[in-house]
Amino acid sequence: MQILEISLFVIIGIQVIYFLVFIVAFSKKQEATARVALPVSVIICAHDEEENLKALIPQLLEQDHPEFEIIIVDDRSNDYTFDLLLAETAKDHRLKMVHVNRTPPHVDGKKYALTLGIKAARYEWILLTDADCRPSGKDWISAMSSQFSDAKQFVLGYAPYQRQAGVLNAFIRFDTLVTALQYISFALLGRPYMGVGRNLAYRRSNFLEVKGFNNLLNVTGGDDDLFVNLHAKGSNTGVSLGAAALTHSFPKTTWKAFYHQKVRHLSVGKYYRFVPKALIGLFMITWMLSWFGGVALSVFSEYHYIILGLLAFRTILLTITTQIATKTLGERFEGWAVPLLDFIYAFYYLVTGLAASVTKKVRWKN
Repeated sequence: MQILEISLFVIIGIQVIYFLVFIVAFSKKQEATARVALPVSVIICAHDEEENLKALIPQLLEQDHPEFEIIIVDDRSNDYTFDLLLAETAKDHRLKMVHVNRTPPHVDGKKYALTLGIKAARYEWILLTDADCRPSGKDWISAMSSQFSDAKQFVLGYAPYQRQAGVLNAFIRFDTLVTALQYISFALLGRPYMGVGRNLAYRRSNFLEVKGFNNLLNVTGGDDDLFVNLHAKGSNTGVSLGAAALTHSFPKTTWKAFYHQKVRHLSVGKYYRFVPKALIGLFMITWMLSWFGGVALSVFSEYHYIILGLLAFRTILLTITTQIATKTLGERFEGWAVPLLDFIYAFYYLVTGLAASVTKKVRWKN
């Protein structure tokens, strides 16, 4: 029993260290690095996204940035996406369409579509988002491009989900925030390991130089996080923070749909470089063991009051961490819900993590 108690103290101690590291990272001051507003090519891959594009295209064309273009890749859509883009591109020269009729055998569909869009881009800096995303305002492109510089090849952004009513929505936003605590803080501390394609920028020349996704063609997904994992370094990666740099996505509306989405995202984690994979793994394993071990020992250990106190301290520190991080990111999150979501997250991650580790086939869209 004593060994278990000591082990739990160490596990919670590791969690506390992670939270303190996150607090330090998100407390760092950030300044714009771009001396001039550089031109940007915004690229969106769309498969059966007619309705989303009707809402997104006007918001992108209204961006307050000196020079940009929007390239939408119609990836084998079955609805009227092609007809919509044909009409819209005739209205504004900044909007362009790339049409994909078929994907070559043994090539991931989204990677192929993205590659065609990037090759068609006019400008050096590529800014990615999804058709179901919405920029936070008219300054999104300018906010992301404020971190462009000669030394940078990647700029990471944050892409939370829209706030709606219900426990599922709160949990999805909490899960997204926990992911951001890790990849954004690591990048701020000079150890980038992933980005999200809903809000990500990189250089076109670098993409072509490394032959794009050639090293990732055997993996479904990973067009964003694995590409960053392979090529991003502390010296060539920036992070754009603040409300103006956000894009918001529409969250899943059922637990089943969210579960499959999360398994798909986690399934590519096994391809990460060893060090970030080990650090992320340690963080998540100690998160789960804090609760599993803490609950069990609070019942059977004679030090149950101390154990409950440590669990409470850990959760309070997590709540403080989320509030500091969301303030820096330009997003609000309800701190009162963190203790409950924290507890649920341990069980949820155990299930999805195990499922992702054995999943062999995932898909973007049909």
